[in-house]
Amino acid sequence: MSDEERADIGLIGLGTMGANLALNIADHGFKVAVYNRTAETTRRFVETAGALRPLLTGCDSLEALLQAVRPPRAVILMVPAGQVVDEHIDRLRPLMDADDMIIDAGNANFNDTNRRAAGGTRFLGIGVSGGESGARFGPSIMGGGPRALWERIAPILEAIAADYEGTPCATWMGEGGAGHAVKTVHNGIEYADMQMIAEIYGILRDGMAMEPLEIATVFEAWNGGVLKSYLIEISAAVSRAADPETGRPILDVILDRAGQKGTGRWTAIEAQHLGVPATVIEAAVAARNLSARLEERRQAERVFGPAPRPIARDALSIPVLEKALIAGKIICYAQGFDLLRALSEAHGWALPMPGITRVWRAGCIIRSTMLNDMAEALDNNANANLMVSDFFAARLRETEADLRRTVALGAEHGLPVPALSAALSYFDMLRTGRSTANIIQAQRDYFGAHGFERIDADGTHHGPWAGH
Repeated sequence: MSDEERADIGLIGLGTMGANLALNIADHGFKVAVYNRTAETTRRFVETAGALRPLLTGCDSLEALLQAVRPPRAVILMVPAGQVVDEHIDRLRPLMDADDMIIDAGNANFNDTNRRAAGGTRFLGIGVSGGESGARFGPSIMGGGPRALWERIAPILEAIAADYEGTPCATWMGEGGAGHAVKTVHNGIEYADMQMIAEIYGILRDGMAMEPLEIATVFEAWNGGVLKSYLIEISAAVSRAADPETGRPILDVILDRAGQKGTGRWTAIEAQHLGVPATVIEAAVAARNLSARLEERRQAERVFGPAPRPIARDALSIPVLEKALIAGKIICYAQGFDLLRALSEAHGWALPMPGITRVWRAGCIIRSTMLNDMAEALDNNANANLMVSDFFAARLRETEADLRRTVALGAEHGLPVPALSAALSYFDMLRTGRSTANIIQAQRDYFGAHGFERIDADGTHHGPWAGH
């Protein structure tokens, strides 16, 4: 096979994401060699590719895949995270030349990516966001690994990425696992954004007795304003959709047990590990965990009775809820970028904060118009908490009272709002110049002689209870 006949890139794993990414690459004129552990899946994928079929080469072994790709080879892994990735790397290494590279484009834990990148193989870890549609028509791509390797493959990745006003949403974030770390925080923010929307939905449904079609109208209106985003857009769409089997609103027949693949949990773990308060994300992860305990929730409802009590429609208006969600979103993103800064410092990455917001403006699940304002704020000061930037400080002053009213009425009426509550508590704690941690330091010194600092003297001190 001549070099002209060979593929530009290889791809392993033809599940939903891998198959769509391969078609996206071919759609942009690049030849792709594909392999799946099930040969029938590979054969069927190529045969049903229609006009793109001439750009696809199906392979029945890893050896055949590497033979079909033009050297120096680049091979994308689209396989389940964890051990399966390591197994494929171990199988590929002996077959590859020194200049060949492996690209893990799955939802990997960035700590695993750091380990793999240090293993001697030319290795990139890239975060890919956008779901099935993004993979097919343009995802957001967050690259990590040696910059030279990124630049070698960037023409393909930038071509297939989502486009925002002529700029591809694909950027190199740093060495090692930097790309997957950014994707991890993206997913944590995604969890929180979805949870806050769900809490507002719960107030509308259970507190204000609104039907799904009414709720759809609310979300559709919000998607024309400050909250314009993919998640608000699809919240309107799912609220308006009908179940084809029963004709009922689809939301009324979906079981209230949320799934998760663990990336939000990884975000919360990293935040705890680095001592960064990512309380809105943590609340969202906990809410998903609690949603899975369906029988326990049903038992508690039998014991205590159902929680929600109606809220009079004149007690809480739709504009108030909209502003509460705006405030919660700002606070959530502020926490996410604080975590990114901590990760950047801990791993020596120099993550491009404004660049991250720009990569997220199209293709990814959390894309929203608010990201443009965040990019501008971070351009002015990449190290400042987003909440205290001029633009977002002004917006929080406009919306704080609405967040407070929403959380208060939710609590008063038994409507759970854990992520919105976490956002409000974080806001209040952050702006408290004299916190209550002084009594915690006193307690620690009392039972453990840990010592404390004084406001009027340097050094470590102990209280009058020494030797109590």
